[in-house]
Amino acid sequence: MKNHYVKGALWGTLAALVLSSGSQAASYDLSVDYVTIDTGEMKTTGIGYNGSSPGPTLRFKEGEEAVIKVTNNLDEATSIHWHGLILPYQMDGVPGISFPGIEPGETFTYRIPVKQSGTYWFHSHSGFQEPDGAYGSIIIEPQKREPFKFDREYVVVLKDKHPHSGDRILRNLKMMPDYYNRNQRTLADFIGDVSKNGLGATLSERGDWGSMRMMPTDIEDVQGFVGLINGMSPDQNWTGLFKPDERVRLRFINASAMTYFDVRIPGLEMTVVQADGNNVQPVKVDEFRISVAETYDVIVQPKEEKAYPIMAESMGRSGFAFATLAPREGMRAEMPELRTEAPLLTMADMGMSHGDMAGMDHGAMATAATEEMDSNAQDTMPGMDHSNMAGMDHSMMGMADKADPFYAAGSGLIPEAANGGKFLSYADLKAQKPLYAERPATREIELRLTGNMERYSWSINGVKYEDAEPIRLKYGERVRFKFVNETMMTHPMHLHGMWSILDTGQGKWNPVKHTISINPGTTVYSETEVDEPGEWAFHCHLSYHMATGMFRKVIVEGGPTVAKLENGN
Repeated sequence: MKNHYVKGALWGTLAALVLSSGSQAASYDLSVDYVTIDTGEMKTTGIGYNGSSPGPTLRFKEGEEAVIKVTNNLDEATSIHWHGLILPYQMDGVPGISFPGIEPGETFTYRIPVKQSGTYWFHSHSGFQEPDGAYGSIIIEPQKREPFKFDREYVVVLKDKHPHSGDRILRNLKMMPDYYNRNQRTLADFIGDVSKNGLGATLSERGDWGSMRMMPTDIEDVQGFVGLINGMSPDQNWTGLFKPDERVRLRFINASAMTYFDVRIPGLEMTVVQADGNNVQPVKVDEFRISVAETYDVIVQPKEEKAYPIMAESMGRSGFAFATLAPREGMRAEMPELRTEAPLLTMADMGMSHGDMAGMDHGAMATAATEEMDSNAQDTMPGMDHSNMAGMDHSMMGMADKADPFYAAGSGLIPEAANGGKFLSYADLKAQKPLYAERPATREIELRLTGNMERYSWSINGVKYEDAEPIRLKYGERVRFKFVNETMMTHPMHLHGMWSILDTGQGKWNPVKHTISINPGTTVYSETEVDEPGEWAFHCHLSYHMATGMFRKVIVEGGPTVAKLENGN
């Protein structure tokens, strides 16, 4: 650990010397503090920056050096990860991988050469400090003119604020994985299903779920939260002002611990212009789903002098966040009708609607779900050939299909816009300008997303982080990652330090992201140009999945910078 710190300090000095030759520096002082978070419904003690949660919005310009001095006022160690920023690995802020953390009373100076633009965010990577309130936003202005016009802008940060601390939530999930599931099916649901589908089909379907000891309502592990926008609850009504006919840029950031949100602004069409900080060819939509850790920038143009609601319903319909766009202070938009009927998972979300899964032994699955996972064993289902796991191969699919190709056919999670209009799909995203030259990948790495819901233990390739070997990459290669989701949950996978080129079948126009959501029953591909040396984190961004094992260390071997630092030069 001490060696990491020395290397980090050395790199900070080297970066400062290089950037001082012509680049300006943008400096911030951040304190990490215990704060009171007041949603109007409850007051809890949490963690924030500069005395508040969320923390401040940090603004930089492409080409300058960011210097952020972070002072820890907590009685425990802390850290800050700059989510989506391409930076020296010693500045990435992951304790145990890229630096040792910031001890109580200490100040750590991050030095980041800013070589990108867009909307990003920052958060603690220590324990459950981020779910407890340690997060903030980042805006980086491009060196050149934006490829789209707007008259004003707002950051819109979504958060699922829970009355329980992160530590308590995980204890409860470990004790009872459905502890927070408030949408469990009832006798009335059974009677309704019999009326709609018949007794035989209903009993068969209930038997399938029962044999797997799983529930079709298990879409959100943690319910009972208050949805916040910029730290304010629906009752507190955060408000962004506009003048009619102005083009307003809204920078959406999902800083939630566990919650996917479906976002709409009834009465306004949204034009998506950026995803995860990278410009995309404009897409007009009525609604979009934003996974945990993703960002989307949209432009709206209100024509009327009236208040418009910003509505963000959770994917499982267990909660929502709400805010207002208005021409004057003090106005509150009318609350749109909530979609109270929660979606239900289907057998397709378990990969069981496809021909190659017909021989799966559900009884064996139930046995596997209750067995303690051995540190050297994979928590997979006996007799199941995961190399032939049902899932859609997006590298060869036809994008013209009407169904969203990034969901399993027949999935219960396929989204629909509330007004029946256009819902954004990953398949709609095209890079505004390719970031990398198109070339074939040098090799493929398969990452099966696995888990044991009964034990509330999550993993990659059946192995938890503490038992796993690092993923080793070679500096200069291009790697293709194959994500196979073998769980019934959706996982937002985040690779630190390098971009992920999402394969949507569009070649050089494939979008570039830092977080890719992998839905149940699907296989998704991305490619990475291995152009940043060092050690990095790669994990599911659902806080309690990451904490229980769906995490890997990535080591990039080679590269002149690392060699120079390791030689002490």
